[in-house]
Amino acid sequence: MSDNEIIKVTIEEFDRLQDYMEDADKNTNGYQAMLKRYVVLKAILAALEVNVVELDRINAV
Repeated sequence: MSDNEIIKVTIEEFDRLQDYMEDADKNTNGYQAMLKRYVVLKAILAALEVNVVELDRINAV
């Protein structure tokens, strides 16, 4: 998979995950699991030099 494909898939997953997080109760185990994945996806995007500031609606980390 090329960097561009990885970026595309990761951005799509990051966006979808944020949709779920916005609708979830922050005091649940499910939200905490989503938060862990959110941090990982954000790190991957940052490593690929994607400006996550524009994509990040949660701003949890």
